[in-house]
Amino acid sequence: MRRAWRGSGLAAAVLLAGLAGAAPVLAQAPQAPPPAVGVVKVERQPVTQSAEYVGRIQSPERVNLVARVTGFVDKVFFAEGAEVKTGDLLYRLEQGPFEADVQAKQAAIAQVQAQLQNANITLSRAKALLHTPAGQQSNVDAALAAQQSLEAQLLAAKAQLRQSQINLAYTEIHAPIDGKIGRTSVTQGNVVSPGSGVLATIVSQDPMYVVFPVSSRSVLDLRHRYAASAGGWTKAVLVELRLPDGSLYGRTGTLDFVDNTVAATTDTITLRAVVPNPAPAGPAGAGRALIDGELVTVVLKEAQPTEALTIPRAAILTDQQGNYVFVVGADNRAREQRIKLGQSTPTTAVVLSGLAEGDSVIVEGLQRVRPGQPVAPSAASQAAEPPAIRLSSHS
Repeated sequence: MRRAWRGSGLAAAVLLAGLAGAAPVLAQAPQAPPPAVGVVKVERQPVTQSAEYVGRIQSPERVNLVARVTGFVDKVFFAEGAEVKTGDLLYRLEQGPFEADVQAKQAAIAQVQAQLQNANITLSRAKALLHTPAGQQSNVDAALAAQQSLEAQLLAAKAQLRQSQINLAYTEIHAPIDGKIGRTSVTQGNVVSPGSGVLATIVSQDPMYVVFPVSSRSVLDLRHRYAASAGGWTKAVLVELRLPDGSLYGRTGTLDFVDNTVAATTDTITLRAVVPNPAPAGPAGAGRALIDGELVTVVLKEAQPTEALTIPRAAILTDQQGNYVFVVGADNRAREQRIKLGQSTPTTAVVLSGLAEGDSVIVEGLQRVRPGQPVAPSAASQAAEPPAIRLSSHS
């Protein structure tokens, strides 16, 4: 029994000696170096903030041409879809019956004028005889009444002539505005009347309106943001258009109208902008870029860029609590920092709060970083963002 215990004690002693000898080996194992990360400095950059809305092009002037008299269409003088100028002759109705009516009214005036001339002579004679034994006051009164009656008939005849001349003028339908004319609903040989409806429609072309709804909250934000701007907030923003094919229209517009009523169903306010729509410099017949009734995307952006703190989008992480980044402090340790973001592009974001100018934010190597972990920071390899950044949001 003693030999067994002695054997066990000897084995235990050997095991403890082996463990004691291995301890220095474990203590001398090299530690992993801190992970290398790429950082960028938080900096202020000129930022143009913008928002996008759905809008519709409207022509400022629209005229529906209708016939004012009844007659047959003698000739149509315009090409459908062409641009016309103010005063251009568009339709001419059959003029013969109206010209005959004018001549008849002129003859009626001549007849009344002859009768009035005779009545004036009769009145003068009756007045001359009034101071003689042959004169009577009753004759003077009768002659005066006849003369005044014919004067009234002459005025009525002249008014009828004027009406006939107006009707004759209505047989020619001229363009009341500059613009583009649409299809004609009648052709040569058809009879038209005031009840025939619209013959054709003219819409003005330059400039154009674009009308779009904006939430009442967004309008209030714009008013507060640009309250100190000269001319008010409507002068502090510009309007750009994105056409249905996705291309950006090459001219900017300005806001000129804000509706005085909020739509109860959508809680939006209608805004209107004026946008130039000049004729193209290309070959004749080429259409203008903006068309009445066209659906476009309205880009409402700041007229002047503002300074804002910006960071690359690649630095931003998101969890259930919101957005955060990893900031490298003076001790080269990664620190989690919650932030509040403004508008952004796919590459750049505006930081409203949580960071200060000059902070070092980790952009590269985020998958190897843990809060409080030592890191080896160096300048990020990604290219810098252009000086002016345009940030947009959709509505």
